[in-house]
Amino acid sequence: MNNHLLRLLFITFLCLHTYINHAQVTNTATLDTTGGQQIGNTSIGAYLDMYYGYNLNEAPGKKLPYFVSMADHHQLNINLAFVDIRYQSNKMRARFVPGFGTYMRDNYALEPLALRNLLEASAGLRLSEKKNIWMDAGILGSPYTNESAISKDHLMYSRSLAPEYVPYYLAGIKFSFPLSEKLNFYLYLLNGWQQIDDFNNGKSVGTQLEFRPNANNLINWNTYAGDERSTLNATYRNRYFTDVYWIYDAGKKWSFTSCIYAGRQEIKNSSGTTDPHYWWQANLIAQYRIMDPLSISARVEYFSDPDQVMLDALDTTGFNGGSAGLCINYRPVKNAMVRLEARQFLTRDFQFYLHDTHAANYMTWLLCGFTVWF
Repeated sequence: MNNHLLRLLFITFLCLHTYINHAQVTNTATLDTTGGQQIGNTSIGAYLDMYYGYNLNEAPGKKLPYFVSMADHHQLNINLAFVDIRYQSNKMRARFVPGFGTYMRDNYALEPLALRNLLEASAGLRLSEKKNIWMDAGILGSPYTNESAISKDHLMYSRSLAPEYVPYYLAGIKFSFPLSEKLNFYLYLLNGWQQIDDFNNGKSVGTQLEFRPNANNLINWNTYAGDERSTLNATYRNRYFTDVYWIYDAGKKWSFTSCIYAGRQEIKNSSGTTDPHYWWQANLIAQYRIMDPLSISARVEYFSDPDQVMLDALDTTGFNGGSAGLCINYRPVKNAMVRLEARQFLTRDFQFYLHDTHAANYMTWLLCGFTVWF
C-alpha cells in the first residue's frame, strides 16, 4: 500500500501544479451541461446517446463485465436518453430529469421500481442572496470523478473504470457555498453510497472543493465518509473515499483531464474486529483537435481492487489492471457527435472470458456512439 500511496501523491502533485495559464472550463463531473430551450423561468432540453459495442473476446452473454455504461455486446442500443426540465428564479430552483436506456437499467437495478428512471429530481432554495448560498434536496448529480453519465462532455466516448465504481447519483441534501471568485465548497448529507432507497443504518457525508485557478483549468477535490453496513453487506462498516481530478481546456488544440482516487472499506471479520481494505485508481486522458469538426483522444488508466470491495472479479486474486484506448470524435453540427473507439484491457490475472468459458487476462472492446442533444 505504501508504494500505491506514493504513486497517488505524485500524480496529485502533477495535477495541482502542472496547469497552463491561458474561456471557462466546464466541470464535466456534473449533469448541468445540456442547455435547453428557455421559456420564462423554465428550460426544457433533451439528450439521446445511442451505441453499438463489440467485445472481440466474444465472451458468453450480452453484457460487458465491470461496466454499466455502453456495456451491451453486439447490439445497437440506447445508452441514455432523458428529458431535462429546469426551473430557476431568484430564490428557488428545481430540476426533473427522467432517464431511460441501458445505463439506467444496469445502474439503478437495486432501487425500487418507482425510482429506477430518475436521473435527477431535486428542488433548491437560496438561503442567502448576498453570499449566494443554496440548499438543494432530492436525487442529485454526483461530484465524484471527472466523468458523468453524459458522454458528449468527455474526451473519450466510453467512461474510465474509475467512474464506474463511485456514486453516479446521490440522495440527500446539498449545500453550496461560494468562498471566492475561484473557489466553491459543497457539503452533502446523504442516504449513503449511491442509494435512493436508504438501506444503511446511518447517514453519510460528502464534500466537494472546486478550484478554478484560471479560465482554462479546474481542480476538484471530493471526500466521502459513511457506515456502509446493510442487509446486502452485513460485515461492512465505515467507508472513506477521496478523489482529485484536473480538467484543462483552452478551446484550442489540446484538452486534458486526469483523475486519481483511493478508498478504504472497514470490514468486520470473524473475530469481531475490523480489517481495512483498499482500492485505488489513476487515469490520464488527452484530446487533440485535428480540425474544427474532428478530434482524436487517447486514455491510459490503472485500477486496483485486490480485495474486491467494489467489483466482483472473475479471478479470486482481485482486480489489478487497466486499459489503453483511442477515440475518433466527429462533430458535424454543434449538438451532435459521432464517435469510434477502440479499447484494450490488460490485467495481472485472468479477469476476462475468452469465447466460451476460457479465461484470459485481456479484452478488446470496440464502440461506435451517436449522440444528439437540444
